[in-house]
Amino acid sequence: DVQLVESGGASVQAGGSLRLSCAISGYTADTYCMAWFRQAPGKERQGVATIDHDGVTSYADSVKGRFTISKDNAKNILYLEMNTLKPEDTAMYYCAGRGTAACYWSGFGYWGQGTQVTVS
Repeated sequence: DVQLVESGGASVQAGGSLRLSCAISGYTADTYCMAWFRQAPGKERQGVATIDHDGVTSYADSVKGRFTISKDNAKNILYLEMNTLKPEDTAMYYCAGRGTAACYWSGFGYWGQGTQVTVS
């Protein structure tokens, strides 16, 4: 079974930083596309960042230059480094896996339970 378990969410002040982690089991991060999504209360789920099997990354315009997605293939962990956090970054953040090597913003079949990030 595929399991994605996020951690690292917290309450921080605007301008602060956080690093989210996603521990992956039953799925190989270095073979498939991985991503971070987020969902704020009353809003639709939004794609934040993707990373493909070759490590090529893509970001939502709202986080470019502030967030960095990366993965440790040896440990099978996905990360999201978030800097210069803003109140509008407040959301539940989800790790997601797509059963293809190439990345798109849809078609993710594997999801974690989420970790809450609150920026005030």
